[in-house]
Amino acid sequence: MKYIISILFITVFSISCQKEILKEFPKEALQDTMRTIDGKKIKVEEILAKHKGETIFIDIWASWCGDCLKGIPSVKEIQKNNPQFTYLFLSLDRKESSWKVGIEKHNLIGEHYFLPKGFKSAFAKAIDVDWIPRYMIINPDGSIKLYEAVKTTDEALREAIKQ
Repeated sequence: MKYIISILFITVFSISCQKEILKEFPKEALQDTMRTIDGKKIKVEEILAKHKGETIFIDIWASWCGDCLKGIPSVKEIQKNNPQFTYLFLSLDRKESSWKVGIEKHNLIGEHYFLPKGFKSAFAKAIDVDWIPRYMIINPDGSIKLYEAVKTTDEALREAIKQ
């Protein structure tokens, strides 16, 4: 009997701990403000509106993140093979200066935005960013095609890119 109760508890607990897979950005995420490379403030909804009709590849990263840096060559390969996508790099760096140095050092091509509050930003909280890098694919209509991949080798990411 204890075995059955244990299995039941583990099953219920694991189901309740799973992330909700979002298909749309929550309002809190859309209203959050990021900084552009030239220091201007811009809301997430403005960034997405600017690219309505385009498929967007989002890379949430930081210059201090070893896994993010390991993924950069693969992201560049994805860019080379998919020039039709728009590439947004959203930084969770602690300092703007580190973010800007990281962009230049790694020659990241795309649009760059800085989240001043990092993991504590409304955007990061609303989409449950608990690990970086975090890759997302956004459909031309603004809906979320791929909610989360943490490696460029993730099969779900590869499938979302192909479609």
